[in-house]
Amino acid sequence: MKRKKKNNKKRTINIDDYIKAVKKADREIQLEQSAGWVAVNKIHKSKKVYSRKNLKKDYLNE
Repeated sequence: MKRKKKNNKKRTINIDDYIKAVKKADREIQLEQSAGWVAVNKIHKSKKVYSRKNLKKDYLNE
């Protein structure tokens, strides 16, 4: 039986990988320092987006 050769290629870190790692580490530090619960996967909704739901919803009848 032949043994498979290991892939010994060293991966170089480019600028995009460095920026991604710094952003991830900064976010981890920010989450550790914050008190209480913080939404991690919540999508930020723009205030400029028109939403008919907010205009049509009747809070008084509920």
